Amino acid sequence: MGTRRVTMRDVAEASGVSPATVSFVLNDVTEQHILPATQERVRAAARELGYVPHAIAKALREGSSRIVLLALPQGIRGPGLDAYTRGLDDELARHGHVLLVRHGSPLHGGLESVVASVAPRAVIDLSGLYQHEAADAAAGPVTTNDGGWVDGLAAHTLVQLLHLVRAGHASVAVALPEDPGWARLAAVRLGFARQASVRLGLAEPVVLTVPRDKAAAIQAVRDLRRDHPGVSAVAAFDDAVAMQLLAALHGLGVTVPDELAVIGFDAVEYGSFATPALTSVHIDAGAYGQRAARTVLGLEPPADPPAGATVVVRESA
Repeated sequence: MGTRRVTMRDVAEASGVSPATVSFVLNDVTEQHILPATQERVRAAARELGYVPHAIAKALREGSSRIVLLALPQGIRGPGLDAYTRGLDDELARHGHVLLVRHGSPLHGGLESVVASVAPRAVIDLSGLYQHEAADAAAGPVTTNDGGWVDGLAAHTLVQLLHLVRAGHASVAVALPEDPGWARLAAVRLGFARQASVRLGLAEPVVLTVPRDKAAAIQAVRDLRRDHPGVSAVAAFDDAVAMQLLAALHGLGVTVPDELAVIGFDAVEYGSFATPALTSVHIDAGAYGQRAARTVLGLEPPADPPAGATVVVRESA
């Protein structure tokens, strides 16, 4: 048997006031003069009973939905995205909003049909993130004027390559996933890596696509070492690609990091269990999600900006 939903009338009975007073308090109606002690009694009763506002009724009163839609590209994954989504969801919940996540698909109507159906207060479209940079990357180096070199993906890519430069590497490869679902973001990362290499005085990075099949990945790494013997380090698209790369190198008997250094991106916990343990770039993605939530709600951003990307130094680089 389902649990009956707690209503404003229940809160009113528990706090000894009228339902109208409960409505005024819980909806922050400032035009009504209600004693602070009464307000606290109402809120305490609501918390104790587990009262949750009826989202549809609230939306009708306010003339807008309390839903924020997060649109993601099809197939996108990773702990960084998970942390971003949690930060976004937690901050929206603090302000009485609900996060709806939609993964892209080729179905008719696409994102527009979802927006028309739920009428969200705001849409965060990560599927369109850096789409102009992705188009530019096909033709050459990427340029960005959206702050990406301050605290965005370009800056994080720079941190990754800077670690390799400080370790003495002058020629690097960029390892990208074979999965077509990552094609747009992979193009962007490659473009930023090329531009970061110019800033750091590195030669243009060699592109290494890492197949998901282990035998094919071993062959790709074998080809890389044959065709580009000067490459001494690889900057991976993410930790998943870096792990595939470590497995391929182990299959070839290549010593990491002595013969080839590897650095990942996302700093997943299981990277410490790799052999050798994976060096990676950590991003405070949850803080970026929190900031995004406050931005779409028209609130002041957090007092402290997200911390810059840092390198989790382990054995592989």
